[in-house]
Amino acid sequence: KRSTVIWLIIAAALVIIGGIIFCIVMIRGKWNFTSLDTENYITRTVDIDKSFENISFETDVDEIAFAPSEDGKCRVEFYEIEDRPHTADVSEGTLCIASDKTGGWHISFTISSPKITLYLPLKEYGSLMINEDTGNIYIPHDFAFDSIDITASTGNVGCFASAADKIRIILSTGNISIDGVSAKDAELQVSTGAIIVSNAAVSNMFSTSVTTGRSEYTNVTCRGFTSTGSTGRINLNNVIVSETLSVERSTGDVIFDGCDAAEINVKTDTGDVMGTLLSEKVFLTSSDTGDIDVPKTTSGGTCEIITDTGDISIEISRQ
Repeated sequence: KRSTVIWLIIAAALVIIGGIIFCIVMIRGKWNFTSLDTENYITRTVDIDKSFENISFETDVDEIAFAPSEDGKCRVEFYEIEDRPHTADVSEGTLCIASDKTGGWHISFTISSPKITLYLPLKEYGSLMINEDTGNIYIPHDFAFDSIDITASTGNVGCFASAADKIRIILSTGNISIDGVSAKDAELQVSTGAIIVSNAAVSNMFSTSVTTGRSEYTNVTCRGFTSTGSTGRINLNNVIVSETLSVERSTGDVIFDGCDAAEINVKTDTGDVMGTLLSEKVFLTSSDTGDIDVPKTTSGGTCEIITDTGDISIEISRQ
């Protein structure tokens, strides 16, 4: 017991000494946390003179942002570690932006966040492909693409640009935000995080998946809508589907607010299903332990709602 006390005293002393050293360093640096960086960051701009249609990112730890070019010329602005520069060049009609992996792996401590800003002339581009490790991605309304394909490990994606074909965004951890877009198809996947969609017009199929996290869809139109998930609430506000709307959850409520579809299928293990629909349905409902309250309508498409533990409460909006 005595030896345990001695080791605890030593550990506490080391913590105190470390705190004192940290405070001294920060005071000398005027509490500028970037002074703790072991890397030297620089800002570097690469002008892109060659023409291209497609854009490809292959980066490790960066924040990626798009911005309109004021002079109508393309350029890439890097805020990066001095001895770990990125590359930006046009190859076979594709602007390729990538992390330089030739430096190998090394240990460093950094507070600053590397960032890539792509300044583009306003026009419609071909495919946009982003393969990102850790970082946020922002694509404003100003741009349009034939297709958008984003894969990232950790970070948030704000996509406000439309695509003639498909928008596909897959994240491990992070949030997906979409607003004011149109596409032929849309596929959104998040393992841990949230999906927030507003004002989206998808002419064909809209599929979403959230393992753990909430999702919210407002003012969405599409031919078919499918949402799957394990844990988290889903809110659907003015979601209009011409064919089938399907929602499946393990744990989490399903909330409708002024939604409609030719056919609706909802299945949950633990969670309530409630809200308002815009037209009459033939209701097929089942709940093991919950209460069921649905209109006794006999016309319209089918609305099948099945829960293990949860209430079902649906009304027909009389707008």
